[in-house]
Amino acid sequence: MVLRQHWLLGEKPIRNVVHLLESKGVRVYSMAEDTAEVDAFSLWREATPFVFLNTQKSAERSRFDAAHELGHLVLHRHDEPRGREAEQEANRFASAFLMPRGSVLAHAPMMPTLETLIRLKHHWIVSVGALAYRLQALGLLSEWNYRGLCIDMGQRGYRTAEPEGAQREMSLVIPKIFAALREDGMTKADVAAALHIEPDELDRLVFGLAVMGLHSDAVPSTTAPRTPKLQLVR
Repeated sequence: MVLRQHWLLGEKPIRNVVHLLESKGVRVYSMAEDTAEVDAFSLWREATPFVFLNTQKSAERSRFDAAHELGHLVLHRHDEPRGREAEQEANRFASAFLMPRGSVLAHAPMMPTLETLIRLKHHWIVSVGALAYRLQALGLLSEWNYRGLCIDMGQRGYRTAEPEGAQREMSLVIPKIFAALREDGMTKADVAAALHIEPDELDRLVFGLAVMGLHSDAVPSTTAPRTPKLQLVR
């Protein structure tokens, strides 16, 4: 809530977590490695914060992961605490950041059904599981009801396939960067070479948006902008 107040967010839902982080100076990228074991990770490089998200996760899970990594950046910049305690703190941070207490108490009923949770999750754009956990933490679900909902979600396969999934969030900054580079005559291959990585790895790091912004066969590789060829027509 302190961070929400500092960023003037109030109690309103966050429509796009990636765009919010980018607007605050966080560099957001996708993970280059296709792995289901790592949800996301973050780091400070000097004074610049970075977040890397796993695009194999659902859109709702990815939003929570982004908020989770924001929690690490805010709470654990100086490396304390570590391990499981730090992960639990980042989870609590993400839950409260995406679903602020006042907003949840105003919209969620006591002891909701699973169908009610599926309808309500669109308000905060979170997973059914994350919403159920938040309601239980705020006392709107008893421990017994929460366990029953978890069993029901597991039987319906909602732990791996989110019902009524949201649209995946993408970077707002990266396409603009690539568009500017394209105008300067740089191709995707040029950018990858400057970073000492392969072009396909560049795609994986930027949500595949390099394909939209830079086409290696569209603009010749050069170190300076192309000069248009003008011809006088009489």
